[in-house]
Amino acid sequence: MTQSITGHTQLLCLLGSPVEHSISPAMHNEACDQLGLDYAYLAFDVPEEKMPEAVNALKLMNARGWNITMPGKNIMCKLADKLSPASEISGACNTIVNDNGVLTAYTTDGIGFMDAVAENGVDLKGKTMTLLGAGGAATAILIQAALDGLKEINVFNIRDPFYDRAKDIVKTLNERTDCKINLYDFSDENILKESIKKSDILVNGTNVGMAPNTDRSIINDSTMFHKDLFVFDVIYNPQETKLLKLAKEAGCKVANGMYMLLYQGAASFKLWTGQDMPIEIIKEKYFSK
Repeated sequence: MTQSITGHTQLLCLLGSPVEHSISPAMHNEACDQLGLDYAYLAFDVPEEKMPEAVNALKLMNARGWNITMPGKNIMCKLADKLSPASEISGACNTIVNDNGVLTAYTTDGIGFMDAVAENGVDLKGKTMTLLGAGGAATAILIQAALDGLKEINVFNIRDPFYDRAKDIVKTLNERTDCKINLYDFSDENILKESIKKSDILVNGTNVGMAPNTDRSIINDSTMFHKDLFVFDVIYNPQETKLLKLAKEAGCKVANGMYMLLYQGAASFKLWTGQDMPIEIIKEKYFSK
């Protein structure tokens, strides 16, 4: 940081456990430096059971806002006074804005996804998506994509607790949006093939293929891909997963989740400061491939 800490400097931070690997402090402090904003962003390792104490302390100190990573995304929603539509539907949040003690919860992960897709020149409005997974990242993508005007989303997940939770979220989105959403068992390969065949985008919202298990892919049959399909993997370590490699070899346009991380941070930054993050500078310094 090149900005001086003063008696007027406001606190921004990250809560979760673990947090020492996070790039958020670097990118947010750099953005504040570039714009001359008097904020400082720190990371605090806080386990889920200590979140209420941490929130009370941050309110007492009038911190402007904070991000939340696992495992506190769900409990933080319960500690907030207001919820954005996406956070209300998902029951999770990754951003809190503190307006003089009134806490509003947002989830910017889905916004980050939509902006990362747009970064690749793809407009998803009115399009069809096949979404693999129903965990935290996949749910954020599902909700934002439905709110932002996709025509149809087919969600595939194994029969686990995430599947059962997804039933309620799908029902809510079908009632509140014009997007047609279906939930299927991932083991039904024929339905999965048919969904991908008619989709404009295929999204892996799971951790299958993430380091160190880089030899794995959630889809191994490359005949499922078609040349007009855009394949997006939320994983960014490795930057080219086995899924993306197979899709690229099949002639698909592909992208990983690196810029999703960038743009979800930019959305949080805008909520706190009212200003746009200097994306190109942050991208060049912290996200160059």
